[in-house]
Order: sequence, then C-alpha cells, then structure tokens
Amino acid sequence: MARSISASIRNQVIRRAKNCCEYCQLSQQGQEATFHIDHILPVSAGGETIVDNLALACVSCSLRKAARQTAIDPETREDTPLFHPRKHRWKDHFQWLGFRVIGITPIGRATVNTLQINRSLIISIREEEAKLGRHPNSKE
Repeated sequence: MARSISASIRNQVIRRAKNCCEYCQLSQQGQEATFHIDHILPVSAGGETIVDNLALACVSCSLRKAARQTAIDPETREDTPLFHPRKHRWKDHFQWLGFRVIGITPIGRATVNTLQINRSLIISIREEEAKLGRHPNSKE
C-alpha cells in the first residue's frame, strides 16, 4: 500500500533532485505530467516513506520501475540491482551519447533497459529540452 507523502517531504525530494528525474535526468519543468515521488526500496519490500528512500521520477521511469529492485543486465544476462539514486552516482553508471543514455556498468545497462530510457519519444523530448537549456547534455 502506498504511503502518503507530505508536501514538505515532496519539496525536499524535488529540490535535492534539482527538479529532474533521478533515473533519466529529464527536467520536470515544461512537462505536462507531475513527476512521481518514487520509493527506491518499495514499501512492499519494507521501504520507508522517508527522504533518504525517495527519488523524483518522471512518470515513465516510475511506472516502468514499479516495485523492481533488480533486473537483467542485457550484456551479462545476470540479475543486477537497478540504479539506486541514494547509493549510486549517476555518472558512475551512465554517460551521454548525444541524447541517448548509455549504461556503462551492469547497473546502468539493466536500468536503461528496464526503464526503456532511450525510447524514441524521450529522445525527441531531450532534444527539445536541450534547445531550451533544460537538459544536462545541453551545455556540453
């Protein structure tokens, strides 16, 4: 069962994430849908509704992650932990190739694959966001 998240906690999570999805890095600014506050360790697995267990996630990443904690790395075919925004640094597991996110570790590859982070629509959105200076790759 989902736990209620106070406005105060929600605002803390958004500020910490700099208003971007902590998985795919999409800016919430300019998006029609309000981003979700994701339980990194799902409530169903004992995860608490505390700031250290919450991440800002775009609707797409949140729905695809669901209650998953692991996924198959497409390269090694081994069950691998998904990216954990509080324990892992994004740049240690991912890199940009144009507007595509490339998983550079088993965690990165499993996360990119499971959350379908490089769908054609999201790549188009990233290109538009870069033109507006709202995408991490826009200043490179």
